[in-house]
Amino acid sequence: MLADTVKDLTQMLGDQALITDPDDQAPFLHEWRDRYVGKAAAVVQPRTVDEVCQVLRFAHENGVPVVPQGGNTGLVGGQTPDQSGNAILLSLAKLNRVREVDPVGGVITVDAGVVLQTLQEEADKAGRLFPLSLGAEGSCMIGGNLSTNAGGTGVLAYGNTRDLVLGLEVALPDGRLWNGLSKLRKDNTGYDLKHLFIGAEGTLGVITGASLKLFPKPKGMRTAMIGVASPHEALKLFSLMQEVAGPSLTAFEIMPRIAIDFLTRNMDGMRDPLEGEHAWYVLAEISSGRGEDDAEALLMQSMETSFEDGLVEDAVIAQSLEQANMFWAMRHGLSEAQKPEGGSIKHDVSVPVAAVADFLDEAIAAVVEMVPGCRPVPFGHLGDGNIHFNVSQPEGADRAAFLANYEAMNERVHAITTGYGGSISAEHGIGQAKRDLLPGVKDPVALALMRTLKDAIDLKGIMNPGKVLAKP
Repeated sequence: MLADTVKDLTQMLGDQALITDPDDQAPFLHEWRDRYVGKAAAVVQPRTVDEVCQVLRFAHENGVPVVPQGGNTGLVGGQTPDQSGNAILLSLAKLNRVREVDPVGGVITVDAGVVLQTLQEEADKAGRLFPLSLGAEGSCMIGGNLSTNAGGTGVLAYGNTRDLVLGLEVALPDGRLWNGLSKLRKDNTGYDLKHLFIGAEGTLGVITGASLKLFPKPKGMRTAMIGVASPHEALKLFSLMQEVAGPSLTAFEIMPRIAIDFLTRNMDGMRDPLEGEHAWYVLAEISSGRGEDDAEALLMQSMETSFEDGLVEDAVIAQSLEQANMFWAMRHGLSEAQKPEGGSIKHDVSVPVAAVADFLDEAIAAVVEMVPGCRPVPFGHLGDGNIHFNVSQPEGADRAAFLANYEAMNERVHAITTGYGGSISAEHGIGQAKRDLLPGVKDPVALALMRTLKDAIDLKGIMNPGKVLAKP
């Protein structure tokens, strides 16, 4: 069976499109943290949309599972096949053309394998902004961002990836191609099918191309690192800055003191930008279409009022692009800075914005009670309610012994999350990591509709089996 699959794919696409050597396959089959490791009959790298359709047509006719993959940066194992070795791992890495940039219409059309940073740079060359930004932007691909409905640091102003999409092109499980690459801002001609595939994690088809929104580049931007006493003050500061700056407040991130300690201890060139130590830090950004002076005025007004109200202990406004980039490097480097501290149990959750501070109080107390000495490192997008609730092992503790608390800690944190009306997956997706948790938190009618859609579109169940929904 496996030999026949490889032989048929080779005849179809040529040797250069297939990777069959186990050593060469390894980077595609190992999730980047090695939490998930799979096997595949072949890693296939189509160069055209037609070749993607050919692979899916073959897989559909022969009942071969297909696991689509972008930059292999996912955090829930959605991009990794199982251990059977029967699947085709379909890498979109070579499907990487920028098809069109339309600065007047504010649209960029790209292949699914275009790296997010490349997309950002192409938009910048055209004098426009593509606002999706996240820590893995140098290696993640837009197809994966779409398939997981990625969030990132720009959600406050621009929304999730879903909100940036005008149209999609999708190879369906039977090899047909749906061309929905519309550039229209308004189109009410029936069901808006693109939303079926955004966030579906490759379980309904393979996104091969996308038409995405571009925005005017801000003419002025100011970034500040701010020390506050607790998330409660941070939440009040967020409300104040929204009142002052309105939509010009484009980012509002939060991190605890221990995150700064990890960064300065484990990452080269990192230092605390504030005088003294503060329990919590806020990274805020104001962008203005009217220029630097306007951005500066909005930030200064926010800071003056917040100091008067006792919300802020200290603040530093970046005096250069280099300093602003350093602030953001600290925020994006938090996961990397955690690694040398030993084992960590991580959660990607969201709660209503107004509940973030109370959630943090309750969740921190709960995990410390469960594992005395553990080090909570919750950080993330306070402005949209998404918190990466990470917990590092106690100093000097046994890694395996700490990680044995994984399921119990997940259950506790997720129970607190849902108690506030939150979600157990804010932006990373479900994949295989949270698949078995979904029935416990998702409305039964919603689950039934999801299964109905899966069965209707993927008749033979070949698309990324065992991800999002359990195998029937």
